[in-house]
Amino acid sequence: MAHTDTVFPDLTPMEPKRENGRLCCPGVGDDTANLAVLLMCAKYVLSRGLTPKNGILFVANSGEEGLGNLKGVRRIMQDFAGRVSSLVSFDGGLDSIVTTPVGSTRYRIVVKTEGGHSYAAFGNKNAIACLSSIIHDFYAQPIPQNGGRTTYNVGLISGGTSVNTIAQSAECLYEYRSDVRASIETMKEQFDAIISKHREHGIQIELEVLGERPCMGDVDHNAHETMIARFSAILERETGHVPTRHSGSTDCNIPLSLGIPAVCFGCYDGDGAHTREEYIEIASLVPGFRVGLASILTAFKV
Repeated sequence: MAHTDTVFPDLTPMEPKRENGRLCCPGVGDDTANLAVLLMCAKYVLSRGLTPKNGILFVANSGEEGLGNLKGVRRIMQDFAGRVSSLVSFDGGLDSIVTTPVGSTRYRIVVKTEGGHSYAAFGNKNAIACLSSIIHDFYAQPIPQNGGRTTYNVGLISGGTSVNTIAQSAECLYEYRSDVRASIETMKEQFDAIISKHREHGIQIELEVLGERPCMGDVDHNAHETMIARFSAILERETGHVPTRHSGSTDCNIPLSLGIPAVCFGCYDGDGAHTREEYIEIASLVPGFRVGLASILTAFKV
């Protein structure tokens, strides 16, 4: 599996440039290079008439990034429910392997108040001030101590009408993340408590869940570790370096949440993912293709 979407909203083509052995373009690595390797591997096994040990899907999916909320892999797991024994996602680079999913919940929070003229209606509740108070409480909350890593962030805020108007409406985008399921549950409890506290003060608060990505489910530990070891060995053999293991939010969140072993790694070296300065090292695509092909051939009779 490799995803076809990027984080960028551009509707016009973004021209790649070759500079000093690099291919530079937003999205060139995440996840275009990995998608290209996946397609080349599919062409390889088809052109040679190789037979898979079991049924196999080559998936180019959408909705991995941002508010896509993993809709592509969710649909795959829904359509093939009960038939998927494992999943490999080509995403990221050659230097690491994602073994633990980072769960998250994302909200749009809208605060509405009576507002009014800044002088004539002074004293009326100000939506911006009320939202600021909510945000203050988010940043004052304790981090759950359940191991792993937990974060939160307010990434966007807007509202108001003019400098001489008491704001009637303000909104923000807020998320929390963790690679521990118990911590996600704690963050949800703290979020609900903060919102309830401010509603009790007579503030109208509207909530919209923009996305939910699950944490690790009840995955067979031995089966998962065997899978991790298999693909880590391929990465080490083809690159000469032991890949680092870490947690991340990827398409693997969905199968792992369902108890299905899954791992995520990439087929290139580069930097700048999610920025307009993104690039890949062109020479890395050779070992990258070998990694991709060797990984896929583990599912074929060769």
